[in-house]
Amino acid sequence: MAHDKDVLNWGEKPMHINGIEVKGKVVDRQSRCKHYHKDVDIIAIKFYCCQTYYPCHKCHEEEGCGNPQVWPKALFDEKTILCGHCGKELTINEYLHSAYQCPNCNAQFNPGCGLHRHYYFET
Repeated sequence: MAHDKDVLNWGEKPMHINGIEVKGKVVDRQSRCKHYHKDVDIIAIKFYCCQTYYPCHKCHEEEGCGNPQVWPKALFDEKTILCGHCGKELTINEYLHSAYQCPNCNAQFNPGCGLHRHYYFET
C-alpha cells in the first residue's frame, strides 16, 4: 500500500495525475483505490460511456455515470489508460500489448486486471 504521505482521504478533493482528474474512491496519488490497492494497482481507465477516468470498474459502478459501456475494438487506438506512476496516457492497444508494464516508465501493472478486461473493452 502507499506511504502515509501519499494517502488521500476519500472525497477530500479531486485527484489528478499529470493534470488528468481521476474520480472514485482513490486512496493514493498513484490511483490505487479502496477496491484494488496492491503495489501494482497503478492504472486508471477512462470509461467509454462517460469519458471519465476511474481506478476500476467498482469505483465507476459506485460513482460513475450509471450507464457502463465498453470501448469498441474500432477505438483501441484511443488513449484510455493512465499510468499512475508516471502519468503517461496509453492507448488500449499499447496497454494490452504492454506485458503489464508501462512502456514509458517501466512500472509494473497488475496482471490480474486482465481478468476484468470485459468491463472495459470489447472482447
